[in-house]
Amino acid sequence: MTKSQVSTSTTFGEFFRQKRLSLGLTLRAFCERYGYDPGNISRLERNILLPTLSDEKLAGYASALKIERDSEEWVVFHDLAHAAKGKIPSDLRNDDEIAKMLPAFFRTMRNKKIDKEKLEKLIELLKK
Repeated sequence: MTKSQVSTSTTFGEFFRQKRLSLGLTLRAFCERYGYDPGNISRLERNILLPTLSDEKLAGYASALKIERDSEEWVVFHDLAHAAKGKIPSDLRNDDEIAKMLPAFFRTMRNKKIDKEKLEKLIELLKK
């Protein structure tokens, strides 16, 4: 599933479940194969349990879901995990150009005006 195939309303749990089902695995089969607790994975998929942001744990889930490291799906998977926790991914947080534009983004999200030039710059940065 690529970025363009993921709805803006897709949650981490929904994405996780879609990937597991695309592998043809029931919840029980997935958990038995990879050593996960079915109750926790079920809660994760239903967005009752928030995902961890531990790189090691996310990499384990990604591997089990056959998400290739550094692929577009890998980025989507990590972005959804961070969004679920209300966090900004470190690669964006550590980019000075993007960090400078975040206040403009936050204002825009709160329906406050932003000048056209700043908005266009933000859009260009986000397209990178």
